Amino acid sequence: MLDLDILDTPAAAALALDPIKARLLAELSVPASAATLAGRVGLTRQKVNYHLKALEDEKLVEQAEARRWGGITERLMVATARSYVVSPAALGPVGADPGISGDRFSASYLVALAARIVREVGALWRGARAADKRLATLSIDATIRFASPAARAAFTADLSEAVATLVARYHDEKAPGGRAHRLVVAAYPAPTNQERKSDADEI
Repeated sequence: MLDLDILDTPAAAALALDPIKARLLAELSVPASAATLAGRVGLTRQKVNYHLKALEDEKLVEQAEARRWGGITERLMVATARSYVVSPAALGPVGADPGISGDRFSASYLVALAARIVREVGALWRGARAADKRLATLSIDATIRFASPAARAAFTADLSEAVATLVARYHDEKAPGGRAHRLVVAAYPAPTNQERKSDADEI
């Protein structure tokens, strides 16, 4: 089971967003049979089997074990990941695209950048898993509390200068065998504890 998987087709995204199927996926963090799930979610075993078949067709669940009871085989199913993210690729032409935003300082541009990361890294990661390889990535996550807007502006200037210096030092357009990497640096107001609690309550 993966810690996280990215859903990049409309069919997979629609299934994961369906309330009943989402509940089944949450219950299947550990293997369970249709009969067990039926008791947990208040549906008949037949209806649970119907939902599981749809999830299995889109590779959101898989068989973990099969048990024989007399002449009956009981399948224990498990989710393929502990959590999921829907890629903008699943939305087709209406998926977020930073290329169509004219304001690079807007919240919409930042969200579109994040969406592009999900789309591109998701596709690369899927290919790496299919080839049984690791995908080399780098993530830096920090919170900084500025004393004033002036301090924030000064930090922005220093950070921009540092990134420009590093890019100039390491970028080699003509290196044989080199590979381009995207670098995204972003900042936004950190949610308050109350905002984080409200978001959690909506899930």
